[in-house]
Amino acid sequence: MNIRTRGPYRKPTFWGKPPDGCGRDQALPGRGRIFGQAPLRAFGRHMVDAGHVAKDLEAVIHTEEQILARVDTLAAELHERYGDSTPIMVGVLGGAATFTVDLARAYPAQAEIGWMAIKSYTTRNRASGSVRLLKDLEVDISGRDVIIVDGVIDTGLTMSWLISNLAQRAPRSIAVCALLRKPDVARFDDTPTYIGFDVGPGLIVGYGLDYQGRYRNLRCTALIVENAMKPANGTRQPGPRPQ
Repeated sequence: MNIRTRGPYRKPTFWGKPPDGCGRDQALPGRGRIFGQAPLRAFGRHMVDAGHVAKDLEAVIHTEEQILARVDTLAAELHERYGDSTPIMVGVLGGAATFTVDLARAYPAQAEIGWMAIKSYTTRNRASGSVRLLKDLEVDISGRDVIIVDGVIDTGLTMSWLISNLAQRAPRSIAVCALLRKPDVARFDDTPTYIGFDVGPGLIVGYGLDYQGRYRNLRCTALIVENAMKPANGTRQPGPRPQ
């Protein structure tokens, strides 16, 4: 779960190598030197992305092009593991919905999709380890290969709960696939883990990840500024809350 709201971000930061045609001198309006409009034009798709909410973003972390390329690679790696098996991808709603669907579409063989929704509780921006199940998996996973698909692993406590919960249902195997992994995450020694990108601390939105229901439809992933959020009445809130 994407719960950490503060980190050592003092200026816009680049993560990874920018795609071809995207220079480091390109900036979003009102912010610093971060990925700008060139990659948006290169996608040849609708232009609703970071440039439209530039004042809310500290830095673009991964462009849509980088994300989809990594999703293709993850799908190929998973297929190498499962071969002729038909795995069940268990997407964790709602942050992993976009990633789960794209991963399944990129998977070069048959795969099933199931969904779970959980709520984890936090104390002072840290996960407490308490989890409440909001929506249970409706697919029987007994004797099946299961891939838990999440958008971001923060502390690892929620993912550990998911692994334990699903292991009680007698699957043949369990693996974890997450788009993003925050620093200092507990490793799951007995569970194969596939990670799209390791990222720094801070609240990340886009590509399905949200803050108070917004920014899910950004085609990139981006670090949100602390005071970006405004409620419907226009009053500025003090900053992102844990999610």
